[in-house]
Amino acid sequence: MTGWTEFALSMGVFLASHALPARPALKARLVGLLGRRRFIWAYSALSIGVLGWVIIAAGRAPWVPLWDPAVWQVHAALALMLLACLLAAYALAGVNPLSFGSRAAPFDPAHPGIAGVSRHPVLLALALWALAHTLANGDLAHVVLFGTMGIFALAGMPLIDHRQRRVMADWQTQTRATSLVPLAALVQGRWRPAGPPALLPGLAGIAVWALLIVLHPLVIGVDPLAIGL
Repeated sequence: MTGWTEFALSMGVFLASHALPARPALKARLVGLLGRRRFIWAYSALSIGVLGWVIIAAGRAPWVPLWDPAVWQVHAALALMLLACLLAAYALAGVNPLSFGSRAAPFDPAHPGIAGVSRHPVLLALALWALAHTLANGDLAHVVLFGTMGIFALAGMPLIDHRQRRVMADWQTQTRATSLVPLAALVQGRWRPAGPPALLPGLAGIAVWALLIVLHPLVIGVDPLAIGL
C-alpha cells in the first residue's frame, strides 16, 4: 500500500483518532474501562503513532509541487516554531482551567497568565506548528497534511469554549481577562500582564526549539538551517 492510498488512509485514521475520543459518551466509556491515567497514556501513544504514520505517508505520496519554498519561508517557519515552543512551554508551566495542557488551579481570573495571551495556548502552538510546516513545504501532500492539522487545531478552540460554557457556572468571570483571538484581551484592555514572563519556561521553550532543529535532519532527513542559508 503506497502513494495516495496510504496517505488518505493515514489521514482518515488521524482524524478519526482525534474526533472519536472527543465525544463525551465514548470518552467516558474509555475512561471507565481503562482508568483516567491509562486512558491518557494510551491516547497519547496512539496520537504519536498515528502522527508519525501520517507524516511518513505524506513523504511517500506522489510529489505534486504547488510552489517552490523561498528562503524567507524557511526563516518564517523557524520563527513560528520558536513562538510555538514558547507558547507550549508557558502553557505547560502555567495555570489555565479554560483549555488543556495546563494545571487547573490555582487560577486567578484577574491575572490569567498565559491564558491572557490565548485561551487555548496549546492549540495555538499546534496551529503555528502547522503553519510553519505548510510554509516550508510546497507539495500537495504536505500542504493537505499540515493545512488539515492547522484547521483542526483552530476549530478545536471554539468547540472547547462551547463545552466549557456548559460545565463552568462562572464562565464569564473566569474568562473576563482572556480571549479566543490571541492577544485580543490585551488590545481591548481587559488584560494587563502583572509582570515580565517567567524566565524558566522561556528558556525551556528555546531549548526545545533548538533541540528540534538539531533532531530535524536526523529524524526527518531535512536540515532547516541548511535550507535557510
